[in-house]
Amino acid sequence: MQVIPAIDLMRGRCVRLMQGDFAKETVYSEDPEGVARQWAAIGAERIHVVDLDGARTGSPVNMDAVARIVAAVDVPVQLGGGIRTPALAREALNLGVDRVMVGTAATDPSLAAQMLEAVGPDGLLVSVDARDGEVVVSGWTESGGTKVGELVSAMERLGVQRVMYTDVARDGTLTEPNYGAVEELVGQTAVAVIAAGGIASVDHLTRLARLGVEGTVVGRALYTGDIDLAEAIVATRP
Repeated sequence: MQVIPAIDLMRGRCVRLMQGDFAKETVYSEDPEGVARQWAAIGAERIHVVDLDGARTGSPVNMDAVARIVAAVDVPVQLGGGIRTPALAREALNLGVDRVMVGTAATDPSLAAQMLEAVGPDGLLVSVDARDGEVVVSGWTESGGTKVGELVSAMERLGVQRVMYTDVARDGTLTEPNYGAVEELVGQTAVAVIAAGGIASVDHLTRLARLGVEGTVVGRALYTGDIDLAEAIVATRP
């Protein structure tokens, strides 16, 4: 299982939000590319970057910072936040991003199919953000009216190979992952699942590994020191 450090960008800085609330922002670094180099040097095999400003406005904002991150590390970088058209997805890949993550756009099957055609199965990560089992959209502010299983099944039929499941009620809380929801999702789909939200310890990570997820995205717990990345990577190796 891959342990994937998260770098959330707001106004070019590395920040974390509590439950996706833009009013609950903590700034961890003014140097996101330096943070990326740090995680890669420790052993991260992939970096997860989210353009929070882009997620809020609907179009990428921090692409200069993303370009510096991509140039700073020799590991793949996956990017989400405001990528809602095939043209923007291709632009991100041309910048050197390995994989683009789409969320709100994926609730429209026709647009999701266009995204898949634009970047290919290996270049697409569908973000499934949920609260109480229901998909949320628009920067986690609105319910999409769709159940998690329904969306993932629809994505699987389109040919999507990978989703990231986030329980937004737990994101940034350092409580614990929603193991039941993760286990249910892994058990009902052949799509690879990356888990996020509420991860606060190495024990949480090892338990998620046993559930069969492909990877986990870890943010706040790495920045607070609750999780030591080197220890986590060793503990979750097969």
